[in-house]
Amino acid sequence: MHSCPGNAGPDYDRCVRALLEVQELIVELPTPAGWIRPVNEVSLRIGAGDSLGLVGESGSGKTMLSLALMGLLPEGARVKGRAALGSNGEPRELLSLDERGWRGVRGRKIAMIFQEPMTSLNPVMRIGAQVEEAIRAHEPALSAKEIQSRSIEALRRAAVPEPEARAGQFPHQLSGGLRQRAMIAMALAAGPRLLIADEPTTALDVTVQKEVLELLARLRGELRVGLLFITHDLGVVAQVAERVAVMYAGRIVEEGPVREVLRAPRHPYTQGLLRASPRLERGNLHPIPGTVPRLGALPSGCAFGPRCELVRPECREAVPALRTVSGQHAAACVLARSGEV
Repeated sequence: MHSCPGNAGPDYDRCVRALLEVQELIVELPTPAGWIRPVNEVSLRIGAGDSLGLVGESGSGKTMLSLALMGLLPEGARVKGRAALGSNGEPRELLSLDERGWRGVRGRKIAMIFQEPMTSLNPVMRIGAQVEEAIRAHEPALSAKEIQSRSIEALRRAAVPEPEARAGQFPHQLSGGLRQRAMIAMALAAGPRLLIADEPTTALDVTVQKEVLELLARLRGELRVGLLFITHDLGVVAQVAERVAVMYAGRIVEEGPVREVLRAPRHPYTQGLLRASPRLERGNLHPIPGTVPRLGALPSGCAFGPRCELVRPECREAVPALRTVSGQHAAACVLARSGEV
């Protein structure tokens, strides 16, 4: 599924010039009951200026994947596989970096926007000082005046109104939407090539959510940054991403062009997420029965099997591999092969 299409054309060129390429990534964490894998053989690719939506319920492994790409995994974690960042030169292997190497990547090459700004922003520092700190960490040779000017420009780029005034305020003096814009300004201040947004609109009302999504889409186009957008909401991902990967129990179970996956999902889990999503038209929601299994007690075969209405005996025999169902659309389901889902 992750090989480049054909040998010529824009799709092939974008694939070859992948900004981020992750292959068979595994993250293992120690627990009293043994090692668990919150990220299990995940592969994905993001090109410069491209956007990939990563969707799944809480506990599916989305955030742990993002922390692996930022070098922020919990102490004792083990990582296997490959994650290469191609930015202005030869791809750089991320998983082999030591802490000093990560400090040169975080913020400068890869930046992250977190779910709740109030837990990420320093409550006793003014907004402008926090953006300046992000710039100074990577460009210490700049003068104080240059750093301040860059900080104001970053706030303006992130659509913060009256950026000079807002720079002098504390986080608690800003609305939730403005705090999230300040986080976006901090993330982009040092000019990263890849932006990871972890549920950035969850705590916002619908109107502000739409504004933040439009801002991210605009900045992605203007700055040509790659975007990994993490969410549990398939409706949101449709507004900001061209491709989507659906994650369950640490694995990618479906991926492809976002419109195709939403129009014709081929994995029962993706179908369940869509049925459980609120819509404008009246109708009952249909939640997926059960819960995401504990990583230390995964069922045999397909991890979604115990919650699946279409489960077959063969589903319990082995973990299904991603199968191409059409073009760039793939699903990890035995029924996708036979066209029954």
